[in-house]
Amino acid sequence: MSNPLYVFDMDDTLIDGDSAMIWNAFLVEKGIVTDPDFLTRDREMMDLYAAGQMEMATYLNFTLTPLAHLPKTTVDALAEECVTTRILPRLFSEAQQLITELTEQHIPMLVISATVSFIVRPVAQKMGISDALGINLITKHQCYTSDIDGIPSYREGKVQRLDDWLASQPQPFSAVHFYTDSINDLPLCRHADYVYLINPAPALAQQAEGKPNWTIYHWGKTSPTTPDPSAVSA
Repeated sequence: MSNPLYVFDMDDTLIDGDSAMIWNAFLVEKGIVTDPDFLTRDREMMDLYAAGQMEMATYLNFTLTPLAHLPKTTVDALAEECVTTRILPRLFSEAQQLITELTEQHIPMLVISATVSFIVRPVAQKMGISDALGINLITKHQCYTSDIDGIPSYREGKVQRLDDWLASQPQPFSAVHFYTDSINDLPLCRHADYVYLINPAPALAQQAEGKPNWTIYHWGKTSPTTPDPSAVSA
C-alpha cells in the first residue's frame, strides 16, 4: 500500500519570505533589539545563506545574543505573536491549497527547517502540520542560548534529522516528496525520491536538469502551480 511522506522546507518555500528575518525585524520593531546595524548585518548573513556559505553557529550567536536575558516563556510568547501577525499572512496560497489537499487525503507531512524550533513549530502547527523539526537550542537558567542541542537541521544535518525522525515512526514510508527553494537543501534533495523546487535560484534550478523526479514551481507568480498529490507516483 502506498504511504508517501511530504516534507517541506519552510522559509521561501511555504512562506513568501524568511521567517528568521521577519522575526528579527519584529524584535527591532518591539524595541528588544536596539542595535541600529542589526538588520543590515542580518541581511548580510542571509545573503551568505542564499549562496550556501553561511556558518550557522555564527548566525545563531549573532541573532540570539539579544534574547539571552529574556525568559524562555517571554521569547515563546513573542514568537507566537510574530508567527500569527507577521509570518502566517505570508503563507503561499498554493502551499495552503496543497496542505489542505494532503490533509484531506490523510497523507503525512513534516516541516524541516534551518530556523530555530521556537519559530518553526508554531508556524507548522498553525499551518496544519503537526510534525516539525527546527534547530533546537540549549536552555540555561530558563533562557534560550545560542548553543545547538543535537544535530542542526541545516545542510547535511537535515538528512540526518529526517532519517532519525523516519526511524522513530511506527511504519515505513513508500516515498519522500521534498519541497524546497534553497541550495542549502541540495543534500536532502538528493536523498528524497521526488523533489519540488519552489521559486528556486538559478544555481538550484540547474540541479533539476535531466532529473525526471525533480519539478520546478513558481508559487505566487503563475497559476496554477500546485501539484495534485494523488497524481504523483509514490
